[in-house]
Amino acid sequence: MIKAYVFDAYGTLFDVHSAVARHFDKVGESPARVSEVWRNKQLEYTWVRTGMKHYKDFWQLTAEALDFALAAVPGSNSECRQTLLDAYLSLDCYKEVPAVLNKLRDKGAKTAILSNGSPKMLSAAVENAGLTNLLDDQFSVDELKLFKTDPSTYGMVTNKYGILPSEIAFQSSNRWDIAGAKAFGFECNWINRTNQPDEYDDLAPKKVLSDLNGLLD
Repeated sequence: MIKAYVFDAYGTLFDVHSAVARHFDKVGESPARVSEVWRNKQLEYTWVRTGMKHYKDFWQLTAEALDFALAAVPGSNSECRQTLLDAYLSLDCYKEVPAVLNKLRDKGAKTAILSNGSPKMLSAAVENAGLTNLLDDQFSVDELKLFKTDPSTYGMVTNKYGILPSEIAFQSSNRWDIAGAKAFGFECNWINRTNQPDEYDDLAPKKVLSDLNGLLD
């Protein structure tokens, strides 16, 4: 019996590429590449800093990753830096998200976010998307000063709710995040929006879904 549906935020509920997409004509010669490098570096920085126990919050790393992307991709316009950072605080949510959260709550389950994002980032994104009343909790790893996939980050949810890992369904678009949550004991659904190949064969999700609507089947 699933008692709580817990979601990663970035890439799962919110489109991480929507910040650049809104300002496509201002970013420079290769805006899609800037967005890709920005996201990849943002994640890389979390893993490196957790591994060496030298924490900076996700907002700082997001800004540093953008600085790298604008410097690394030829023809980029560094003057759009603040515009893109402002846009990241109000990323678009995927279109099915509000209805799915509402239906899960109608079933009597808790709904929550578990994210690397700082509290400031999560609050801004949730409010902008109109999801405040559809979520019971927003768990930020900032409380622990380390990032996923450290097991203690997933333990934030079980500690708060006092339920078993197996009673929690965890959804993420990031396959590495699904692997970490599966290792912790969550029932996991990989939201594979871009049809990526599978990996981490020993830590398989229960389902692979193209979007969150599959949770209602």
